Amino acid sequence: MPGPARPAGLPPLEGSARTLATISLALATLMNVLDTTIANVSIPTIAGDLGVSASQGTWVITSFAVANAISVPLSGWLAQRFGQVRVFVCSTLLFVLASWLCGLAHSLDMLIAFRIIQGLVAGPMIPLSQSLLLQCYPSAKSGTALAIWSMTTTVAPVIGPILGGWISDNMAWGWIFYINIPAGLLAAGTSWMLLKHRELPTARLPVDTVGLALLVIWVGAMQLVLDRGKELDWFGSTEIVVLTVIAMAGFCFFLAWELTEKHPIVDLKLFKRRNFTFGTLAFSLGYGVFFASIVVQPLWMQQYMGYTATWAGLATAPSGLVAILFMPYVGKSLGRIDPRIFAALAFIILALASFMRAGFNTDMAFFDMVAPQLVQGVAMAGFFVPLSAILLSGLDPAQVPAAAGLSNFARITAGAFGASISVTLWESRAALHHAQLAETIEPYRPAAQMALEALQERGMDQAQALAVINRMIDTQSATLSLVEFFWASGGVFLLLLALLALTGPARMASRQSK
Repeated sequence: MPGPARPAGLPPLEGSARTLATISLALATLMNVLDTTIANVSIPTIAGDLGVSASQGTWVITSFAVANAISVPLSGWLAQRFGQVRVFVCSTLLFVLASWLCGLAHSLDMLIAFRIIQGLVAGPMIPLSQSLLLQCYPSAKSGTALAIWSMTTTVAPVIGPILGGWISDNMAWGWIFYINIPAGLLAAGTSWMLLKHRELPTARLPVDTVGLALLVIWVGAMQLVLDRGKELDWFGSTEIVVLTVIAMAGFCFFLAWELTEKHPIVDLKLFKRRNFTFGTLAFSLGYGVFFASIVVQPLWMQQYMGYTATWAGLATAPSGLVAILFMPYVGKSLGRIDPRIFAALAFIILALASFMRAGFNTDMAFFDMVAPQLVQGVAMAGFFVPLSAILLSGLDPAQVPAAAGLSNFARITAGAFGASISVTLWESRAALHHAQLAETIEPYRPAAQMALEALQERGMDQAQALAVINRMIDTQSATLSLVEFFWASGGVFLLLLALLALTGPARMASRQSK
């Protein structure tokens, strides 16, 4: 049966109590994941209001991402030291407080400081919500629990840009943070009321200060490389080179220390389990490619196809809606069907959706862009739930928070890598295509002459006509690069099938620690 073992003497919740606990835990997860994307489309508005440049405004995103990536792996240690329920509820309340302070900020420095706090306290919320939700359900329904949890992590990145764009267009930008307050208070209050008597035993573990310091150093340096690399021309910048060396050295020291420390801040010994190792790899790499697609496609639509932020978000929304419809079925079927079958089908369908988008062109209608999202939605239902079941299977209850934290850390990191690398490659390939296409625009070429004359007949001078043609070349170049990105994405999804072949059946996971 997929899923971790149930704690002795801790029965599942029943009836309305289980329903309310599920809603409160899912709401907290939705609120947390939503905050990773809701600010993205609001950066120009925030930057303008605070009197800074758009590039400076991106630190609103970076500061949260760095702090969140650092604190997510600490979930297991915090849960063992203070208790899962206490840490979850405290994290949620502190997240509400930090959100309120972010909305009140009247300078960029204040907003970045509060976003760092928000990211730090948000870290344990997602892995602990997953762990607590599994405890609320009987083992036979662990797949259903994972399906409910996965719905929020699938839908939130899709609706975040839509909601953020609408708020920025119609309200003050502070409301992208204020909306967390009622949701967070409801989630924290309901969770404490229902789960405070279900706390697992705690232990007074010493603080691994060296491991924590190394984690902060290498994760912080790596995230800064990803976020500032494009702006600073990557390894043409001394700052990026230095940060890369710090990240690599810090990571190596971190591995050496954590593998020998008696009470590590991050339990790397989980990677001794075959299902956890290859399940986490497949989960992270697949999510990285998926997240890259929901970053690159809206950028292309807004920058080159004339879509607003809201409409670009609406074009990606159907995948989340379709996933919601199919996830309950997948969750209920995990007890009867090997999760690897669902995951394999998900990768194949994700590849199909990518290949469909590889046919994008500049004359496409809105529905033509939505169609691949509908196909992708079916795949996402078989992606999050089965892979979560595979990597968490066979674990003791006390190991679940650490495993969930570590796997989510890998997923978040892969998403950051995927987004940064894909945008960089997309833009560099677009620049190459631009150079190649521009070579055809020469005065002695008949096609170029006809285009210039046609534009000049509309009242444009030669400079204006050339500017219009250059814009057309920009659009075609970006589209050609986008097509290449989706061909490559489809290939990666198919290659990930090999990682699934290295995992064992979920029901056998408890015997795979050797």
